[in-house]
Amino acid sequence: MTTIAPTTFEYAEDAGIATITLNRPERLNALTFEVYAELRDTFAALADRDEVRVVIITGAGRGFCSGGDVEAIIGELLNRDREKLREFTKMTCDVVRNIRALPKPVIAAVNGVAAGAGAVIALACDFRVGSELSSFAFLFTKVGLAGADMGAAYLLPRTIGLGRATELLFLGNRVAGDAACQMGLLSCVVPGDDLFDEAHALAVKLAAGPSSALARTKELIQRELEMPFGAALDLEAEAQAECMESPNFKEAYDAFVEKRKPNFE
Repeated sequence: MTTIAPTTFEYAEDAGIATITLNRPERLNALTFEVYAELRDTFAALADRDEVRVVIITGAGRGFCSGGDVEAIIGELLNRDREKLREFTKMTCDVVRNIRALPKPVIAAVNGVAAGAGAVIALACDFRVGSELSSFAFLFTKVGLAGADMGAAYLLPRTIGLGRATELLFLGNRVAGDAACQMGLLSCVVPGDDLFDEAHALAVKLAAGPSSALARTKELIQRELEMPFGAALDLEAEAQAECMESPNFKEAYDAFVEKRKPNFE
């Protein structure tokens, strides 16, 4: 049995549901080096914990996660050489990598601000439950960094579309509540007092489902997202060529010429 006992955030299990609660409310649950490392290791360990079927991640207090802690992290990073900087950026990316690789559904209960790294962590989850107080801001360019951080430039266009993702990653604009839901950043918006109950109800539903089928579904979604664009074009070209040999393609043309509705097989 894999033991999971982080010291920098709260972790609990009940009836097949693991709950991770980021617990620095006085800092809007900003991340430190130690929190990043324990999140990375916890999501890796959850893959081997058969007792857990679903994971919820949320934050204590009025925020989900405000990103990397400026005081605890940035000052230290300014004194690092390139190799040490890469060690840090790889660790942050491994948090998202392990969330996406985990063969179990992960639900973000976004109880307030999700900014910077916090926004990407929520984005990496399979479901994001929010309220009118939930907000997202991909702030990386505002501190002189590329908007492409921790997989944001990969995940965000696939979640909300290229145009909107470009706007959010370039400008760091804040999106909240219903607008975030309409954009696809949130799965649903519920009253703030009902947020965790809604996330837990979803977790219960998923935990009662076929775990192997859900694992395979997540795996295939991820693998197919990683198909190169050129390979996708080749696949579509082959499929369309086959369709052009079908009677329905000719029927559509004949109907157009004869000014009638097509009668497809």
